[in-house]
Amino acid sequence: MDSDKIIQELNQRFAAPLPEFYKRRIVFWYDEDGEFQDRLDEVTLNNAKLLALTGTNNFAVKKLLSVDDTTSNYLVYCPLSYEKPEENWLLDIELYSEEFRADLISIWMDELGIPSTPAMRKQVKEYRKYFNAKTRRDKIAGQSKAPTVPAQLHMAVMGALGGLKDVSPAAIMKEVLKAGLDINTNYLYREFVNYGADKAFWSMVKQGSGYDAEQKDIAQLATHLLLTAATRTMRLEYLAGLDGWISSPHQAFCYDFISDWLHSDDQEQLSEIAKAVEDELKLPQRFMKLEVSDLVETEIFPCLDEVILIKLMTEIGDHIIDVDAIKRTVEKRRTTVGYTQVKDYYEGILQVANMQAFYKEHTTGFHSAEAKKVWKEYTSEYYMMDTYYRLFHKSYGESLKAYNSDLHDLFRSVMEKVEGLYKNWFLGQLGGNWSAVCSDELAKYGRILEVPQQVDFYKNRIQNADSRVFVVISDALRYEVAASLTEQLRRETQADVKLQDVQGIFPTITKFGLAALLPHKELEVELHCDVLKVMADGVSTDAGYRDKVLKAAKANSVAIKYNDLVSAKRADRSAMVKGMDVVYIYHDTIDEASHTADSMVFPACDDAIQELKNLTKIICNDFGATHILFTADHGFLYTYSPLTEDDKIDKTGFVNRIVEYGRRFAIMMKDSDPDYLQKVNFLGGNSEYDAFAPKENVRIKMNGSGLNFVHGGISLQEMVVPVIDYHFLRNQSKQYQRNQKKYDTKPVEVSLLSATHKVSNMIFSLNFYQKEPVGDNREAATYQLYFTDSNGKQVSDVAKIIADKTSDNGQERTFRCSFNLKSLKYDNKEIYYLVIADADGLVVSREEFQIDIAFAVDEFDFFS
Repeated sequence: MDSDKIIQELNQRFAAPLPEFYKRRIVFWYDEDGEFQDRLDEVTLNNAKLLALTGTNNFAVKKLLSVDDTTSNYLVYCPLSYEKPEENWLLDIELYSEEFRADLISIWMDELGIPSTPAMRKQVKEYRKYFNAKTRRDKIAGQSKAPTVPAQLHMAVMGALGGLKDVSPAAIMKEVLKAGLDINTNYLYREFVNYGADKAFWSMVKQGSGYDAEQKDIAQLATHLLLTAATRTMRLEYLAGLDGWISSPHQAFCYDFISDWLHSDDQEQLSEIAKAVEDELKLPQRFMKLEVSDLVETEIFPCLDEVILIKLMTEIGDHIIDVDAIKRTVEKRRTTVGYTQVKDYYEGILQVANMQAFYKEHTTGFHSAEAKKVWKEYTSEYYMMDTYYRLFHKSYGESLKAYNSDLHDLFRSVMEKVEGLYKNWFLGQLGGNWSAVCSDELAKYGRILEVPQQVDFYKNRIQNADSRVFVVISDALRYEVAASLTEQLRRETQADVKLQDVQGIFPTITKFGLAALLPHKELEVELHCDVLKVMADGVSTDAGYRDKVLKAAKANSVAIKYNDLVSAKRADRSAMVKGMDVVYIYHDTIDEASHTADSMVFPACDDAIQELKNLTKIICNDFGATHILFTADHGFLYTYSPLTEDDKIDKTGFVNRIVEYGRRFAIMMKDSDPDYLQKVNFLGGNSEYDAFAPKENVRIKMNGSGLNFVHGGISLQEMVVPVIDYHFLRNQSKQYQRNQKKYDTKPVEVSLLSATHKVSNMIFSLNFYQKEPVGDNREAATYQLYFTDSNGKQVSDVAKIIADKTSDNGQERTFRCSFNLKSLKYDNKEIYYLVIADADGLVVSREEFQIDIAFAVDEFDFFS
């Protein structure tokens, strides 16, 4: 500011009206740098006198202003500064006087709202190079909080250089680390050096994290932060020899810093830093010497999941399958940040644990003496083994898409153990028991007595229906897949859904199964060009005739292909079913996938479930229907591993008598007696042919692919045909209004199980309880748990619960969560809250807590 402007502003100040009760105006002109000391002669005032303080005339000036002249206006030029207020003889006068500054530092401080204290002026001077540009000053002004003490000013400058609006020590350190671990090429740190903020940065780092190496190094700082943070969830002795990088007193700050970054949107950069550190220190080799239980609580280093998986999969390969340990480990790890990268491996070994638990429950094998009892046991419990196997191979298949060389071979070894458990034990033993107890009834009657039959489907369920019915027939929708569909329909739609079963007609292949589901009094076969045609009361049941067969039984009936229905426009879809009382919809996703490759069958099961759920919406919403029956023509047998010769039967001994055959059935001329095959009464004995099936899961040798996915035989997996009876409930329906709680789908709830509501440690654990099992109209839910103060400020890290337990046993629906309080000062007289929020952050409950920690520290006072 030039002299003329200064003089003009001063004269305006003295010409202004006096404040109330004031008789004169005294203005102190502060100029600690003495920038205008040699230019005071240029100052001409119209209505005031000028006094210049020299450091030796303080008493004389005080006497003049207080005693000798108490009426004149005065401008007191003050180039002095005082370390302590008591050294300033004129302080009392200054307190009732006005202030004026004309130097650049003062202008900058006034522009940014920085208090004009000696300490702050000194700091702004040190950053003169930074403040010299308005664009840089604007970055300070744009921050959420103006600095009021030197520590805040240091951080404001560093934060502005890092592009931060909300400035904190952790945020500044994070930006520096993100800029690179090489101190010579880290652009942000070079900016700190350029503007003189580097010393302040390392001072802040030291007080916060405890890092105090003589040779300042960003890579070493990263190592220090990560290892110190790790000691919060991992015992210090597991990091023996790395003590030089660990500062236990600063554990809380380091853990908060790493944890907050780990759970932020830009955590990938932290992951890269952590990988560099773990490689440098050979942490994977170190962790391999520990137990899984020693590692499961820590998520800081990316190598931990790989180490845990290697150890678990190695144990499984060595026939050591600790079911509870695997379930606990997966439950804990799936709440960690890096879980999605290794999800398929964890989900796969979880299914191994489920299969092993099933094996332990039935370790003596299967020895039921009655076919109907085995049937009931399969449809109520045993089918779950098929589901576990399918889900394992779903995970195994997904893992191949993101190939991990370190885990692939081990996971393949796990897969081989699964094959042995499923194929050799489950299919072998259950199949052996089933073949033994069902053979007489199948040979004599072609059916299992006291079990509903697929051939009676139309007569029992459609013929006398009192409302229109949609029948969805999904090719090869086996029972266990239908069970999964049933569960999802119950949870995701407002409906009464029941899963039932019927015995599929033999052979369990498409043309027989689809024929059995059509209206008929009698089914028979005719041989046309060496191919058997299935006839319903003399009419072909091939695809082109099914609509005709339906209409013959009930005129207002129609047969539609699923693809034709869903690909049509909404109006055209509605026209297809308008006025129809019986609608048969033919869906083919699972069986069709087998024509591409056997390995595509299990993924197709998930696709089929999704497609059938979408079809349900179309039928209920677009067509206004309320009753749907989902069923299948047959099930299937599938094993991932190739079959051995022992699993196959050579047909050469009966080839001359075969009329038609597949890998799982053979229809032969009357009075055939083939070796190694079991006779099944064919079409009630009213046929000129006999039918036979291989026992257990054996296949008949034939050319071509398709050895792993088969159907046509008498295994439970092929013969148990699902029937899902689905009744959509509109809001106005009496059934819904009477049982609204039963049908409304809600997420399961979790609540605090621990009795204590007092916290006395920075690190502690609490027990929680899932109130009801997942199933029917109770769906799984994810919850976030954390502590806040009475103002809602979060004071702990966030724990996570995935509440998806299905057990009816309440003791098996508990969770134990660890919490880490942030490094703050806690008042044992204040109320704190445990907050339980849903996945979207909506608070569902709060529990009052007392935090009583004797040695908890307050927030760090940097540069104090």
